[in-house]
Amino acid sequence: MKQKKIIACLTAMLSVGCMTTGTPVSVHAQNPIVQTSFTPDPAPVVFGDELYVFSGCDRDGASYYEMTGWQCFSTKDMQNWTDHGMILKDDEFKWCNAKDAWASQCIERNGKYYFYFTTTNKSGGGRAIGVGVADRPEGPYEDVLGKPLCGPNWWYIDPTVMIDDDGQAWLFFGNPTLYYVKLKEDMVTLDGPVQEYRMTAEAFGPCSKQDRSSAYGEGPWIYKHGNLYYMVYAAFVGNDTGESMAYATGPTVTGPWTYRGQIQKGSNCFTIHGGIIDYKDHSYYFYHMNGLPGGGVFTRSAACEEFTYNPDGTIPLIESTKSGPKQIEFVDPYVRQEAEMMSWSSGIKTEKIDAGTLAIGFIENGDYVKVSGVDFGDEGAKEFIASTSSNGQGGKIELHLDAVDGPVVGAATVPVTGGWQEWETVRCNVSGAKGVHDLYLRFSGGDSYLFNVDWWKFIGTEPEPEFLRGDVNNDGAIDCTDLTLAKQGLLKDSFLSNPAKKAADVDRDGTVALSDLNWYTAFLTGAVTDYPAQ
Repeated sequence: MKQKKIIACLTAMLSVGCMTTGTPVSVHAQNPIVQTSFTPDPAPVVFGDELYVFSGCDRDGASYYEMTGWQCFSTKDMQNWTDHGMILKDDEFKWCNAKDAWASQCIERNGKYYFYFTTTNKSGGGRAIGVGVADRPEGPYEDVLGKPLCGPNWWYIDPTVMIDDDGQAWLFFGNPTLYYVKLKEDMVTLDGPVQEYRMTAEAFGPCSKQDRSSAYGEGPWIYKHGNLYYMVYAAFVGNDTGESMAYATGPTVTGPWTYRGQIQKGSNCFTIHGGIIDYKDHSYYFYHMNGLPGGGVFTRSAACEEFTYNPDGTIPLIESTKSGPKQIEFVDPYVRQEAEMMSWSSGIKTEKIDAGTLAIGFIENGDYVKVSGVDFGDEGAKEFIASTSSNGQGGKIELHLDAVDGPVVGAATVPVTGGWQEWETVRCNVSGAKGVHDLYLRFSGGDSYLFNVDWWKFIGTEPEPEFLRGDVNNDGAIDCTDLTLAKQGLLKDSFLSNPAKKAADVDRDGTVALSDLNWYTAFLTGAVTDYPAQ
């Protein structure tokens, strides 16, 4: 673990349950949506049942636009966000310069994910639009072209992409002119020349700047809602402080555009950039703001607001808030939750661990993580479990409800494990955790870095499920994962749950031993096809 606090851009996965019981004590999220790094230029997209946001990463303490790569976050409840990490570094593609990881957008087609981004061309010529291709939203992304998709040209920035109803893909970008071009079905080849719009006041609004013919500035965002196509963009309107968010609508994906007005007036960090998306029957507006300690013009953070379209399809004026949208699903505490799943945090950062996943670290006394809307159910929880490591002093994980200094329902002691990558499972009894609450994991200990946390879960008071014999992870199959979990459990004398430990004891002699591991090896290689005799 690094011995200083830095802005890290890393991740984890989350699981949430349906909102079926009770009412959360805190019914709103907090803006900005991420506190562990700066997150400019948010670009939302829905993949499956999860809403993802791709963003840049402003360097901590930057005095200009120094973006060190692109990040990815996701949510299922609009309140607790998962950090999927730095999906692409600024100069990871050989033709890209460092510190120029400007705005981006991601889209899926035919099972592949296409990530369009702004950078500068290392061999000269100005800015350029690049594209990476991956099998998963969080990457890794491959440079399939080895060169820019569009450009270099100093005005080619801020790509936005859409696949129209007829299957035709379109790419839009530009400052101070809006450009557009068709994409072939492979999504990495232009299908015709780059074209540009006439930047008129009728199409994009009257401008407050003498050197522009319309209010359009930069940061376009293309999408369709109902029968209308929308072009959202950063604009210079009237006497607003910095950029405002404005929009135009049209009957087709390429217009003709008609200016409709402002979405957000002004910005507290001069620039504004974002997008609009529908998710689970709600409409959301994403943008960036100055909202964290150390934030400013060059250190911006993603935020989100929920809104409702007017009956005629127009968008109301949206105010920037600190509360953000309502939570739409509760968190299930009885399944494993990665520690990086949170609605708010203080002090901690995220970091990659040897297993290839992520954990929260850089933890000092008094730091905490908040998870909103956790549904403990009517029967409540009886035990808390967490995977931890420490090469520092160790400490405690205090479990508070509804406030960082709220009622304590449990406290787990974290020992020194002998290394930041040496993981041990800790447990504690829990009392008083029933119904729906915001959960605060507050960390306490000495005056240096304490420990890391990889994941956590609670055990309920209801009877634990019976696992299939040998199926340690309870996924309905016996495979190499079960052998690995059984081996880890034996070596550390610690299993995720009692049913998991019972499942690993395949010979039913009351202990998990080498004989059980030998059976797994024989079963998986086909040497045996049945359980051992009891």
